[in-house]
Amino acid sequence: MMQNTIKIGVIGPTIIVEKIREALKSFPNFTPVFRASNEILDASAFAQELMDQVEVLLFSGYYPYKIAKENVDFTVPVHYIPLTGTGLFRSLFRLYHHRKMQRLSIDSFLSQGVNQVLQEVGEPFTTIHYYEGTPFQIEEMVAFHRKKYEQGVSDGALTGVKKVADELTRLNIPNDWVVPTIQDITVSLERALLSTEKRRNKDSQIVFGIIQIDDYRELLEKSTSEHGVQRLKLEIQRMFLDYVGCLEGHLTSLGGDEYLFVTTRGIFERETRGYKTIPILLEAKKTLGISLSVGVGFGQSANEAGTHARLALRQSKEFGGDICFIVREDRSVIGPVEMSHPMIYELSITDEAILARAEKAGMTAAYMSKLMAQVTRLGKMEYTAQELAAILGVTIRSSHRILLQWLDAELVEIVGIEKISVKGRPRQIYRLSFVDECGIK
Repeated sequence: MMQNTIKIGVIGPTIIVEKIREALKSFPNFTPVFRASNEILDASAFAQELMDQVEVLLFSGYYPYKIAKENVDFTVPVHYIPLTGTGLFRSLFRLYHHRKMQRLSIDSFLSQGVNQVLQEVGEPFTTIHYYEGTPFQIEEMVAFHRKKYEQGVSDGALTGVKKVADELTRLNIPNDWVVPTIQDITVSLERALLSTEKRRNKDSQIVFGIIQIDDYRELLEKSTSEHGVQRLKLEIQRMFLDYVGCLEGHLTSLGGDEYLFVTTRGIFERETRGYKTIPILLEAKKTLGISLSVGVGFGQSANEAGTHARLALRQSKEFGGDICFIVREDRSVIGPVEMSHPMIYELSITDEAILARAEKAGMTAAYMSKLMAQVTRLGKMEYTAQELAAILGVTIRSSHRILLQWLDAELVEIVGIEKISVKGRPRQIYRLSFVDECGIK
């Protein structure tokens, strides 16, 4: 588990908890602790259990939050995912346009919120009956919907409670259970992130970034005149100034092909959309035809942040350039940032425990990064030389040569032979045993 992340407790029905788990992939600063149950009354016990373990709580909806609030004295910030956004819009749209319903019975929602969404749907329902009874009384809510349906004044029900939806389905009463969308969840996670004391402290934490122009010498040699060289340098500096301006930071030239920028963590996280994109990489290639390697460092002091930025830049260069890595204050690494699902691994482990042995055997940090990312995504530890060649971007011949070195260094081990139906030599299967040493699951 990463250190210095923010622990968030997530409480709700299994199906919504899984959606929250997916949305949390875009929030690398959160370490989630999940408690899933389809029994809404479990919310209080879960909240009481998690309060001493986490820094912020997130409930799947208003009802479990309300129940917990009545029974628990919260000592941490608490949030819930409101059902007034895209989730409600989607359900109303589905009922009207797909199921052709025009008369509804609704619980869990105020008429004002529903009417606002109906205006966006475009064609309002002819009749809507709102539940006005006691909240959280499942039997009473089910009876309300059943009565309206059996009286013939409702074509179906819209509910914000899973147990009500399950009972209505058992009774063969058409219904739709409103669940939050990824967009609804993301908005709530952003609010939870901003509410934590640690997050507020981290927002002002110093961030150092080093930008290095790839193949800088060759780039200058392509210019036909000194005027062209100076003009290119000015265009590069202007582009960097514009980018750092968006970060509300300070830019300094380190001479030649390197530039240093300083900003704060909160701004950097916002502008990178949670460490997911570094737009200057694409802009540099598109407007000037150049590629950049970027290393970003977080730290408790300027010296620490600068050291981590240099470590991150080394990772970017070893990965082939035209990419960005980030080294956090605990020496964990995020990157490559341009990847759709950035991998996260412990630099301190690879640096101190096995990196020296790995580098001696020809396993660079770039190779290590690619392999650990593959294991993290697929959960697969065993590969043939052909598969590893594709992952590492090398020839099969090079893959065999590299594997011999790794075998000697006990970084991999042969665990079997692949049976093939066509003629040819059987392929050996290698297990990435070094991954076990890194603690990657």
